[in-house]
Amino acid sequence: MFERKDEKLAPVAVFVRRMAASIAMAGILISLVLFIGVAGYHWIAGFDWTDSILEASMILGGMGPVNPLTTRGAKLFASGYALFSGLIFIAVMGIVLAPITHRRVRLF
Repeated sequence: MFERKDEKLAPVAVFVRRMAASIAMAGILISLVLFIGVAGYHWIAGFDWTDSILEASMILGGMGPVNPLTTRGAKLFASGYALFSGLIFIAVMGIVLAPITHRRVRLF
């Protein structure tokens, strides 16, 4: 995907395409993980769809839970989803920052 160290630095248009592809991949990953959270909160915790998307969005965004969880299964799902969301955040940052970091390193 990126040029090798013995090749010239890619033009700005190529860099912009790489950034667009990275952002698109990150958006797809975030959408998939959000869907997992919404489905889990709806079917495991018993929240309605609106509360499920609120809860999943807040956890995925790092803000924390909104509604109280009453069942053991809901609490276990929320715990796993919170840990999973933290790892997804790291992955998304890597995906988005890879072209920028590559270009900066190549400038040196």
